[in-house]
Amino acid sequence: MDTLELKSVSERAPPETHFPPESNRLLCELPEEVKQRIFPHLELVPLELGQVVCEAGSKQRYVYFPLDSIISLLYVMENVMENGASAEIAVVGNDGMVGVALFMGGESTTSRAVVQSAGVAYRLFGQRLKDEFNRHDALLHLLLRYSQVLLTQMAQTAVCNRHHSIEQQLCRWLLLSIDMLPDDRVLMTQELIANMLGVRREGVTDAAGKLQRMGIINYSRGNIEVVDRALLEQTCCECYTVVRQESERLMPPQQAQQT
Repeated sequence: MDTLELKSVSERAPPETHFPPESNRLLCELPEEVKQRIFPHLELVPLELGQVVCEAGSKQRYVYFPLDSIISLLYVMENVMENGASAEIAVVGNDGMVGVALFMGGESTTSRAVVQSAGVAYRLFGQRLKDEFNRHDALLHLLLRYSQVLLTQMAQTAVCNRHHSIEQQLCRWLLLSIDMLPDDRVLMTQELIANMLGVRREGVTDAAGKLQRMGIINYSRGNIEVVDRALLEQTCCECYTVVRQESERLMPPQQAQQT
């Protein structure tokens, strides 16, 4: 059986210095009057691989709108017997935001938000978003629709982790990731992927090796490139399609809404 090389992952090449806020789907969908009030207060911040942008149980002061980065929402086991084991419950990219607890009334969550793919994001002071949420029905409905998409992803992830093979879980994870990135390349070691999926590294090694032999991916030095997306979707379980269809139903592009 082929053994794939495991080495440290270098960060993605430095992003462009300017990203329009509309590069994030949620910011793009905001009503114009809300954009005029919010956009001047957005702060473009770099996000490094492994950076914790929000710790479980802590009050969320900011919300983050990823642009070319991906943030994983992880549940970390605090029990001594579990030794800090974690599992990913959802991923957030340029389709959404981190910090829904702020407008859901909880102020904090039980999950940790960790940068899965380095890049940049817009950061906004949480109270400013809450003020807009309370004054504008269109923003309220937009964020509630996104919250339903996020809950669907969380529920489907739980089903996938319980009933599907590691290979299928890896396919789902890859498809969700490349949907949020500017290309079909993910920088991530198998050890980190195993931590995200909550499985043993050996299982990821076997699954990634099979996908590579099938001609679906190329993997080298922590660089995963999807070379046959159609076959990747065929190999994946139905969980990815469920999440994608719910996202398209609840968050259609502006042009689609106007037709």
